[in-house]
Amino acid sequence: FQYNMASSSTTKVSMKLLIDTKNEKVLFAEASKPAIDFLFNLLCLPIGTVVKLLGTKGMVGSLGNLYQSVENLNENYMQPFQTKDVLLNPKAQSSSTEISGFLTQNDVNEDDDEETKLYMCPNKCKFEVTNDNTTRCNGHVRHCPFGQPSYSSCSNTMSSEVYYIRNKEVAKKRTFIPNGFVKDVMTFMVMDDLVIQPMSTISSITLLNKFNIKEIGALQEKNVEMGMDEGIKLLKASLQSKMVLTSVFLEKKIDLQGIV
Repeated sequence: FQYNMASSSTTKVSMKLLIDTKNEKVLFAEASKPAIDFLFNLLCLPIGTVVKLLGTKGMVGSLGNLYQSVENLNENYMQPFQTKDVLLNPKAQSSSTEISGFLTQNDVNEDDDEETKLYMCPNKCKFEVTNDNTTRCNGHVRHCPFGQPSYSSCSNTMSSEVYYIRNKEVAKKRTFIPNGFVKDVMTFMVMDDLVIQPMSTISSITLLNKFNIKEIGALQEKNVEMGMDEGIKLLKASLQSKMVLTSVFLEKKIDLQGIV
């Protein structure tokens, strides 16, 4: 399984953690647009890709078993014109470079702007279309030699091209703007459980009171970087814990109840 590392291997995004050294946990992180776009892009990953990235053994619950079942299923049980690859390697729309490191080249659907060629039976005996001009028509041809209609199987190659006229408004809505998700005008606060909100001095003070921080000297700032490896760890931790930043960046073993 090869990753498209063109962007994320050389470019990482950073954010600043505020750590409670006494309790060994991340209180929150201060992050700008690149880091927030990075985190939001994790939501763009198809669930099949998430399972593939984490590995079936790294999954909590039964989702990994579902993925493994598709892998083990014989192709003969699949519907015609369907393959297991649709489920095992789902396509994703990539709106920015942050997500591309997690996907193979085949995982990213980049052919939205390409016109799809469609074909139908030249006899027009059945109004069905296909994108494969070698497909055989399964319709029936009507014959009326002596006034009494009779039918025979067509089996012609569906080679007559059908012209598809795209709705411009639909095409416009499907166009992705390569500027990420949030505006580059302010700083955001990322909580340990990945709750994200605009940052302000008041909210920071309120949080310190909420966490009952009495000793300011026990607080420590730490700059961290996020790339593909950290993204995979964040994905895994977010499925297993409410203390995601603590788990990933302080390397603490966390379960659903807290630090183990």
